[in-house]
Amino acid sequence: MESVAEGLWGLADYHEKKGEIGKAVKCLEAICQSHVSFLPIVEVKTRLRIATLLLRHSQNVTHAKSHLERSQLLLNSIPSCFDLKCRTYALLSQCYHLVGAIPPQKQILYKALQLTSAVAPDVSVKLWCCNFNSQLANALIIEGDYQNSISTLESGYVSASQICYPELQMFFAASILHVRLLMQWDDQTAVEVEQALNRCDQVWDTIPSERRAHCLGLLFYNELSHIFYRLRISDYKNAVKHVDNLDAAIKQDTNNMSQLQQLTLELNALNQSLSRSDIPPRERSALSARHTRVQGQLTSMAIATTSSTSAGNDYLEPTYFGNTRRALQDKLLLAPPPINGEWLPKSAVYALVDLIVIIFGRPKGNFKECDKRIQSGMHIIEEELVRLGITDGVREVDLQHSAIWMAGVYLMLLMQFLENKVAVDLTRSEFLEAQEALVQMKNWFTRFPTILQACESIIEMLRGQYAHSVGCYNEAAFHYVVAAKITESKSMQIMCQAYAAVSYLCIGDAESSSQALDLIGPLYRMKDSFIGLREEASILFAYGLLLMKQQDLQEARNRLAKGLQIAHVQMGNLQLVSQYLTILGNLALALHDTGQAREILRSSLTLAKKLGDIPTQIWVLFVLTGLFQQLGEKGNEMENDDYRRKKFDELQKRLADARSSIHHIELIDKVKLEVQRFHEHDMKRTMAGQSMTVNLDIPESVGLSTPMPVASSSRLVDLDTRRRGKRKF
Repeated sequence: MESVAEGLWGLADYHEKKGEIGKAVKCLEAICQSHVSFLPIVEVKTRLRIATLLLRHSQNVTHAKSHLERSQLLLNSIPSCFDLKCRTYALLSQCYHLVGAIPPQKQILYKALQLTSAVAPDVSVKLWCCNFNSQLANALIIEGDYQNSISTLESGYVSASQICYPELQMFFAASILHVRLLMQWDDQTAVEVEQALNRCDQVWDTIPSERRAHCLGLLFYNELSHIFYRLRISDYKNAVKHVDNLDAAIKQDTNNMSQLQQLTLELNALNQSLSRSDIPPRERSALSARHTRVQGQLTSMAIATTSSTSAGNDYLEPTYFGNTRRALQDKLLLAPPPINGEWLPKSAVYALVDLIVIIFGRPKGNFKECDKRIQSGMHIIEEELVRLGITDGVREVDLQHSAIWMAGVYLMLLMQFLENKVAVDLTRSEFLEAQEALVQMKNWFTRFPTILQACESIIEMLRGQYAHSVGCYNEAAFHYVVAAKITESKSMQIMCQAYAAVSYLCIGDAESSSQALDLIGPLYRMKDSFIGLREEASILFAYGLLLMKQQDLQEARNRLAKGLQIAHVQMGNLQLVSQYLTILGNLALALHDTGQAREILRSSLTLAKKLGDIPTQIWVLFVLTGLFQQLGEKGNEMENDDYRRKKFDELQKRLADARSSIHHIELIDKVKLEVQRFHEHDMKRTMAGQSMTVNLDIPESVGLSTPMPVASSSRLVDLDTRRRGKRKF
């Protein structure tokens, strides 16, 4: 009967190579369903092969799981077969992960680790220990058990060190850093995070340079983790080099893939030409030589562009998710067999790098590059969503369980691209474009409310920024306060409370000023104990405006100067710098320091023009007009005021277009988003581990992303106008 099994295995291979997966599965199932008994080991190998085909080429996880559970039962009666048992445990754990059955997944992994501890510790055994520890750590992360996850990863690191495998050591070191970045930080954990970071650098340096070229997945994983760490501690300057490293790696990989594709096309054309029988001998000889040369180039390119760690045992599925129906060159493998796990698919990593470039470029006013990256990233994501079956009209209730996690990855990335598009559009006073992007965010959230639950507060914050930009300050404050209440992020709460305080101050009456004080006062008193640079800069901005409202000009100047230093030196946020300079210039004018006021305001105007920030330009021009009037420079006053009126008219036209849009009332309406959530418990359980792979504290926005419109500016900071007889807008 073994010869029959071998024949059916061969036939299954033949059909698989032709892409006839259904026929291949039927050949293998004929063995399992036969009335004649095969040896248990034959049935185990067959069921393993069926499960592998199903996981690789279909969404039929349940069927694959059944075959693997049957294999496990058969293997219990066989004392040997260590490798087969390990493969069964690894794939069965993967199936439990895909269906969200974490307790049985942990149980099977503990059983697998017990098996590895009972045999002689050779290289193969240590590799399987690494596999099981990596999967177990991921299961623990999903349950929020970070400490035990770190202990499990440390065990994997020890196993990798014992077999002197630096690529595997790097995988575990980077994973440990990743988990530590997810945890709540205090003084002790901050030290542990830095130690994990330093260990990543040390291990990476031990990998020979010629082998690093084959570790593209690890390169991206390591560099992105460094970036998220730098963002977490607000060290924007030292993060830039890691962003540049990622961008260069993507460009190189894209070029390699393009060359590989061209060589493949050329080789196919040569094969077609050589298949003809009427080619003259001399021409055939030349074509054959060319064929050999191209084949050699293609082989060397393929080796260079795919991880050397992927050789052998390639039918083992990635550790972290089941989206395996992609070519090897489309994957970013993190570790050698029998792990082969990905952190994210290559397309998601490419989109994430685009997002990182936007996050660092937007505060510097690199909007042209941001536009290009937004378009590129969203195009990647939209293609992947279509592949996952997410087209118009599909909602989260329609998703298969195994697709939820991967859909969440791309949907979360999409929402962050749209968020940054809204911020860029509002900075440039492109209100209609901002409306469109914000409505898209609302629509996606309505269709996928559980997967995108973390985006609810971001949408409310952006509704506040839109309302503030178009002069609807009551509505802006409402949405900021709602966003602060529903978010679980302390940073987001602080930012939204600071934004709300600015909106209340823009309203201008005594009650609103009191509400602003209630919001910003407690934050300012506690600012040294728990906040980062972004939050501190925002608090100082709002607190400085409050002090100006209270006529405490010198104290306001001191606080705003400190905020300016943070925005300029440590954050490099030109938009925030421009806004700080405008207020400080106005303060200098109120304190009769006309020389400094002129210098500061000119710098602010230059930055506002670079950013295309029309409201801030008008604000600066308005204050400059008052300065020239105070100095008696009639010519400069008239020229400046003419330019201000031109910009003011341009802004008013854009505001009128925005207010007449069908989306305007929908966005500013003082009503919180309400959606219906489907099978929320299962969805949350599936998405619980998503932060392990997507959301490493990427900022919702960097700096104060919307300037105050001129109407609010004149009312709030034109301190000396009444005494000078100046007319407000």
